[in-house]
Amino acid sequence: MANHSSSASESSRFMQHHFVDADQQFDAAKMGMWIFLVTEILFFGGLFAAYVIYRAWYPELFTLASEELNTLWGGVNTVVLIGSSLTVAMAIKSAQLNQKKNIAINLAITLALAAVFMVIKYFEWTHKFHIGIFPGEFYSFEGIDHPKANIFFSLYYLMTGLHGIHVVIGMGLMAWLLWRSLKGHFDSEYYTPVEITGLYWHLVDIIWIFLFPLFYLID
Repeated sequence: MANHSSSASESSRFMQHHFVDADQQFDAAKMGMWIFLVTEILFFGGLFAAYVIYRAWYPELFTLASEELNTLWGGVNTVVLIGSSLTVAMAIKSAQLNQKKNIAINLAITLALAAVFMVIKYFEWTHKFHIGIFPGEFYSFEGIDHPKANIFFSLYYLMTGLHGIHVVIGMGLMAWLLWRSLKGHFDSEYYTPVEITGLYWHLVDIIWIFLFPLFYLID
């Protein structure tokens, strides 16, 4: 938790006027992020429920279709995201220890790992498009002998696509934090944006940890 002692709060450069002190501002920001995260969990929970229903209806299809996904690159992306969560945590810890240079370094590494994730995902998607694995009625791949094969890949594109959008938003937030950290805005007295964004990034990581086994490791 950020160090928001009374003396620190009064001298905070970034405390908004409508808060009593920095502690209240930090608690409000953290509460707001947790409420947002709950809505995100409910949103993805509906998608996971749809996955469970369709998998119960077509268990053979889901096992067969998952073989078209590249487990190796899915595993690499899992390691990449877990590593990025670690560097975010290290950025927060660096701020708590007033290590300003390390804040920027860890945020830059997080941003780079997120870019690696998206590049791998780009090549995965483009390969599938190339062989005709599109969502919905555009599906034309003939390598899976099942009339409802498009259902699996429609869920795959929907859920991994929405997750990818969250990664891109997180990259924008990381770039903003990196820019501010290079200007010296964060230290042991004020690092609320780093910690709040870290919570968001951990959720992005957790969602992928569920997506990876559900789509790539079914069998």
